[in-house]
Amino acid sequence: MRVAVVLAALVAGLTASLTGALAATDPASDRPTVGVTEVTGVITPVTADHLADTVERAATAGHEVLVVRLDTPGGLVDSTRKIVQSFLDAPLPVVVHVAPAGADAGSAGTFVTYAAHIAAMSPATTIGAATPVGGQGEDLDAKVMENAAAFAEAIAQARDRDIDLAVQAVREGRSVTADVALEEGGIDLIVGSTADLLDEIDGTEVEVRGDTVTLTTAGAELVELPVGTSRRILGFLADPNLAFIFLSLGTLAILYEIANPGIGLGGVIGVSAIVLAMFAFAVLPVNAVGIVLLILAAAMFIAELFAPGIGAGAGGGTAALLLGGLFLFPADSGLGVDLAVLLPTVITVGVLAVVAGRFAARTRHAPKISYAEHMTGRTVVVTGVAGGRPQAQLDGTWWRLRPAPGTAPLRDGDEVTIVDRDNLELLVAPAEGSTAAVPDPTADTEPS
Repeated sequence: MRVAVVLAALVAGLTASLTGALAATDPASDRPTVGVTEVTGVITPVTADHLADTVERAATAGHEVLVVRLDTPGGLVDSTRKIVQSFLDAPLPVVVHVAPAGADAGSAGTFVTYAAHIAAMSPATTIGAATPVGGQGEDLDAKVMENAAAFAEAIAQARDRDIDLAVQAVREGRSVTADVALEEGGIDLIVGSTADLLDEIDGTEVEVRGDTVTLTTAGAELVELPVGTSRRILGFLADPNLAFIFLSLGTLAILYEIANPGIGLGGVIGVSAIVLAMFAFAVLPVNAVGIVLLILAAAMFIAELFAPGIGAGAGGGTAALLLGGLFLFPADSGLGVDLAVLLPTVITVGVLAVVAGRFAARTRHAPKISYAEHMTGRTVVVTGVAGGRPQAQLDGTWWRLRPAPGTAPLRDGDEVTIVDRDNLELLVAPAEGSTAAVPDPTADTEPS
């Protein structure tokens, strides 16, 4: 019994020592974790989907908070609303940090920052200028303005932020620095790095879905939650200018394939470019009128190939393409094709469409020359007569020969002129002039 007791004590001691050693080698095992993601560039449906999914992922993984590093000039209204909704109803605290120094939470970024449980900015950053504008930067009507102002006011009320500052950002397009935003109650703190941010907000109480939560973030482990590869690709393609260029050049490539059918390279390039444009349109809000105008432009460009004339088809297609680019995106979406991209693209496509029409016309009216006509009149040297199989080599191919009616029999070494073709045989007649040397037939003497 004494031995058993001693052994049990030894085992318990070893277990305790081993547990202590493991704990000592992994000091971070009890550290809280914080999910971190980054949003840069224009806010699009891809951005909204990423943030909505990331909020759920962070909550499911048990992270203490989700930190969103933000630097954006603005973006789509619908996408902004989706992000705001996901933040206001988030199952865990969301912290938006406008960073790094020099970053901007412009336009839509203002709403996103205000919607966070904690809003922070790095030094030398800005926020505001949230007046809604159209795709070409034009001001929108009063109804849209009032709706955006009410939206900003509702967010500020929900997060106990300064309402006047939020509304001024919409109505007056006011933009302020981090210092002014902190002084007027638009944000909660100014801090440079994410690590300092987590130390500063440690112990802060926030309300999450009606419950008060105390943050434990000091020394927390950062877990990056990056944008997935597919969303990165979609984010790259979700550019109105890029989508318009892809669609225009894809249409042009198909025009040249129709004008000069060949190995299909133009068709492959054209279809690939149009498919990429369709990916962009799948995630961007588009106007049906703009799509119809683009289809009309393509139809008129194709008509130019079959009736080049004075270029009426190309002219009409160019006009339709220009209008399609202008009306492709809703005015209140904040998106549009930049005129610096739209005009050069439209002019280039219109000019090249005229060239394609002229090229197609020349191809249709060019005389058609068959290979038999191409062979007629050419001179070859006869060989193989001694073996009972007269033949001659033409363009690297051996052909059987037969004397044309009314001509002398063939002899090896004779120079003869091709007068006609009968399937795999050439009809020949004696040629004028001297006789060429007899060529040495190859092992393969069968005619093609």
